[in-house]
Amino acid sequence: MNRPAPLLRCLPALRLCIRGYASRPRPRLGDTLSLEHFLQRARVLALYRTIMRATRRIPDPATRAETRRMARAEFERNRHVTDLDHIRYLLSTGKTEWENMERYIDGL
Repeated sequence: MNRPAPLLRCLPALRLCIRGYASRPRPRLGDTLSLEHFLQRARVLALYRTIMRATRRIPDPATRAETRRMARAEFERNRHVTDLDHIRYLLSTGKTEWENMERYIDGL
């Protein structure tokens, strides 16, 4: 097996470089969520989807669009909340407000 001399000289450096790259710790997932945060996030998304689906029942297109805009703005405003107690409070309040709004929509 004849290898050219320049290749023989760079093989140890190449191996070291590859080994160093492979063993270097690096975050693959970025910031990961705790299990409780993950579960609350799922509940928040479920509420958001429920609201967006239910707005289809609003007959007036302008009112429907405004309702969707308001809901989206409220969710965006609280997007970066990380305190679990505050998230639970917001979910509870959001569900209650949406249930009241649904009664109004069903009355239309």
